[in-house]
Amino acid sequence: MDLIKKNIHMDRIRADAVTQITLEDDMNIPDSKPDVNSLNLEKGTLVIEEIKPGTDMVNIRGKLTYSILYHTTEEGSSLVYLEGKIPFEEKINIEGINFSDTVVTSGEVEDLTVGLINSRKLSIQAVATLHAWVEELYDEEAPIGLHGEEQVEYRKMPVNLAQIAISKNDIYRIKEEVSLPSSYPNIFQILWNTVSLSDVEFRVMEEMLNLQGDVRLFVLYEGEGENHPVRSFETTIPFSGSLDCHGCSEGMIPDIRYRLGTQELTIRPDFDGEERNIGLDLTMDIQIRIYEEEETELLTDIYGVTKEVTATTHKADLRQLLSKVTGKMKITDHLSIGNGNAAILQLLHSEGSVVLERQQVLENGIQVQGSLLVKVMYITGDDEAPYSAAYTQIPYEYTMEVPGIASEDMGNVQAQIEQLQVTMLDGEEMDVKAVLAFHTTAFKTLPAELISQVTVSDLDTAKLGNLPGMIIYMVKEGDNLWNIGRKYYVPVDTLRELNGLSGDDLKVGQKLLIVKGS
Repeated sequence: MDLIKKNIHMDRIRADAVTQITLEDDMNIPDSKPDVNSLNLEKGTLVIEEIKPGTDMVNIRGKLTYSILYHTTEEGSSLVYLEGKIPFEEKINIEGINFSDTVVTSGEVEDLTVGLINSRKLSIQAVATLHAWVEELYDEEAPIGLHGEEQVEYRKMPVNLAQIAISKNDIYRIKEEVSLPSSYPNIFQILWNTVSLSDVEFRVMEEMLNLQGDVRLFVLYEGEGENHPVRSFETTIPFSGSLDCHGCSEGMIPDIRYRLGTQELTIRPDFDGEERNIGLDLTMDIQIRIYEEEETELLTDIYGVTKEVTATTHKADLRQLLSKVTGKMKITDHLSIGNGNAAILQLLHSEGSVVLERQQVLENGIQVQGSLLVKVMYITGDDEAPYSAAYTQIPYEYTMEVPGIASEDMGNVQAQIEQLQVTMLDGEEMDVKAVLAFHTTAFKTLPAELISQVTVSDLDTAKLGNLPGMIIYMVKEGDNLWNIGRKYYVPVDTLRELNGLSGDDLKVGQKLLIVKGS
């Protein structure tokens, strides 16, 4: 007798680890750059260059690239752009991995501080988080039927299972060009820019993945003309497109994560040959996981009638879609520039990022904790340092309602800023209002004892001989037709027929007629 099995495609994180690193360096101002009078803006990105797995560890090599905007009192440009890098190499201990594993990593700069040592030297300090993990695809062999001539009793359980249909990483390129309004001067040089993605949505179609969203662009630039006037320009650019996704079909469940990859901004001439256009060449790094639901009948138990049938089982964790959940929360706070700083005359630009520091499953929900990092650039009343920036970190705590979720279930939360509004209250204070959006695809973990092998042997004649040929059986607590039939080697349908039962319900004290060999 053979089992009929079906492969259930599964994915899991087999091993992972998170570590924090501190990067420090002193930077000498290049001879081609003027003296530093005051610091205005800074930003940093962690770039992973090499990943080398070993036994229970992985070695990660990369660099922190940083950009700085500072003010100088020397003749010429009042604002100066500077960039640099700090290389790093870090070993992360991850139990259970080896040289042949494919290790995936991500890195985020949690904090970047630039200090002024003197007019020709800066101190750079950064705290970054490195996350490394090994993702594994595997098959669970689920029994769904039997093939053989022996007379056996078996029962099945219908279950709606979610299995991985698509697992891949891809890159989507965004190429756009935007023109300055007619009232703005031509571009001499770009001093500072920030690019971010918002309202990104994915939709699974036949053999493709459609996506759409917005690119938010902020540019601070020196214009052409006398004294190179400094101007800021901010716009939102919608985009849409598709990615080939072989095997996709409508109705599948996407669980897709993305991040902004490479960014390139170029100054381009318009039709009149004037430098008034900004070209964007961006990449999105996309982690695509798409699941498929399927109704399956699992073979859960078996016993023999004319033969002794023994089932060998193994433990497995199957998966069922619990729900796709979204949630939003509002955050408000005041941001003060502090005494001693030049007063705020005008707000130029605000941006933020959501840090998700901790998540835990509660009863019927997932609690997330973290902070919203907000950066505001503004114009001051100080002619010697006309631009400055203020920063704040706002903690948050939010619980997403996920009915039925338990601690062993899956539900990795993604967080993003849906709205951010900063308004000026007076020369020293600003009001910050934000709406944070959270979403997750939650899966129920279904622990199962899957039958992996069936062994058939002759009945034990001594055991069979001790069973009565006919008996009136008194139903006890916990009895059902299945375990009574197993005990006396009688089919369940026969028990129903002999006792005139239309269903499986039994009552304690009920009498059942059992005839051996019937």
